[in-house]
Amino acid sequence: MLTLERLRPGHADALLAFERENRQWFTRTISDRGDAYFAGFAEVHRARLAEQDAGACHFHLVLDTGGTILGRVNLVDVADGSAELGYRVGERAAGRGVATAAVREVCRLAAAAYGLRQLTAVTTLDNPASRTVLARNGFAVTGEVSVTGRPGLRFLRVLGPRDTAPDPERDAAPDPEADGQGR
Repeated sequence: MLTLERLRPGHADALLAFERENRQWFTRTISDRGDAYFAGFAEVHRARLAEQDAGACHFHLVLDTGGTILGRVNLVDVADGSAELGYRVGERAAGRGVATAAVREVCRLAAAAYGLRQLTAVTTLDNPASRTVLARNGFAVTGEVSVTGRPGLRFLRVLGPRDTAPDPERDAAPDPEADGQGR
């Protein structure tokens, strides 16, 4: 069982440790955040919280039952009922369905708590796990894009009443066949 927790000031130390621990793992499929991100993490964290407070983004940590960070799932560039989805799962949780379950839950939150009507996402062609996570969560390919200079795909998910209704599958065990990384 995993939970999503909205980013808050007290998460800074654990989040920095998670990002440092998984830095090399993440760079296998997504661009590196760079040394400045880690050196100035306290300011980055404060800036993310300010964006969230302004309603421009919704940042979430993916936690296991013991409160350990397994990943992140974020909704950024919130405007006009839409947002871009990004997610990343740490190496120790990869391949256990964590990303699939986290994306499913953030889709529910996007519709029910944040009033969003659609989500977009992008991933590179060389990240089949991320494409699987998006497909399993009802995202459809809408076109080709360049993602940090690499060929990729853009996805869209229209949110609706099913996203705010009770869903027994949402509380089921994660699917061990799929996982992904992203923003």
